[in-house]
Amino acid sequence: MGFRQLGQHVLVSTKCSLYAPETISLGDHVRIDDFAMVAGNVEVGRNVHITAYCNVEGGRAGVNIGDFSTLAYGCQVIAQSDDYSGRTMTNSTIPARFKNEDSRVVRLGKHVILGTGTIVLPGVELPDGVAAGAGTLFTKSVESWGLYVGSPARRVKERSRDLLALTEEFLSTEK
Repeated sequence: MGFRQLGQHVLVSTKCSLYAPETISLGDHVRIDDFAMVAGNVEVGRNVHITAYCNVEGGRAGVNIGDFSTLAYGCQVIAQSDDYSGRTMTNSTIPARFKNEDSRVVRLGKHVILGTGTIVLPGVELPDGVAAGAGTLFTKSVESWGLYVGSPARRVKERSRDLLALTEEFLSTEK
């Protein structure tokens, strides 16, 4: 398909949509399920699962997804959005000179898990260990190793780091 980079043991459903695969990098052991869409400048680490009906829209700015992260069903990770104020035109059929797009990098750290229907907007950073309950809306960056819920996202508790030891054990079995 002409990916920018393609790791080993990658599973990409024939029922997903990939736009501009030459701008997409997939690490080892990545899985992308049915009806997911990945487009634009997207970099995916190792052991990442993008489940069914997810939309990862990197646009020009880009989306970076760290190792061991999961996007549950129907997540939306968006690095580019139109200006809805009415001062400019909108949608991809309009030339850039008539638009004012918000195009900022989205970064998901390692061990990030987004619950079903979570939305991440342009410019947001979710550092290592962030977990989001179903339907969480991230409009701004948050702190690491927390569980977030709601719209907009609010931190409700600390997330355990026990999985870091499991990660080391898992990686040692691959050698």
